[in-house]
Amino acid sequence: MQDVRDALYVGHRSDGTLTRRPMSPHLQVYRFRLSMFLSIANRAAGVAATVGSALGICWISAAAKGPKSFAKVQKVTGHPLGKLALAGWALALVYHFVAGIRHLMWDSGARFEKKEINEDGPVAAGVTVGVTLALVASILGVAACRSKKRAS
Repeated sequence: MQDVRDALYVGHRSDGTLTRRPMSPHLQVYRFRLSMFLSIANRAAGVAATVGSALGICWISAAAKGPKSFAKVQKVTGHPLGKLALAGWALALVYHFVAGIRHLMWDSGARFEKKEINEDGPVAAGVTVGVTLALVASILGVAACRSKKRAS
C-alpha cells in the first residue's frame, strides 16, 4: 500500500478474501438540494420547538405565580425581540409538524420516489410559511384588539 488511507478501503468478502471497498460519497460529490436542506431544517426545528416549549412552560409558570411575575414575563414577550422569538418558535413548531406529516406519508409508502420528494419540498416550505404567517397575524390581531379594548 502506497498510502495509509488505502488501508481504510480494504474489506473482506464472505469467503475471506480481501477486496477494495468503495469510498463513501462526500458532500463535494452531491449537489446541494432543497430536500437536503429540509432534512437538516427539520432536525433544527425540532430543537428550536423544544427550547421554545421550555420557555412556554416558564411563561405558564409565571402566570401561575401571580400578577407580578406575569407582568415581568409579559414585558419580555411584548418587546420586539420577544415577539420575534415567539414568531420563530411558531415557525419551528409549524415546520416540524409539516415535516412530520411528510415523514408519516413516506412511512406509509406514499410519495417516496425521488421526483415526488423533490416536488413536495417547495410545497412543504410554502405551507409552513403560509400557516405560520396566518398564525402569527391572528395572534397579533387578537392581542391588538384586546389592548384596544383595555384602553377604552
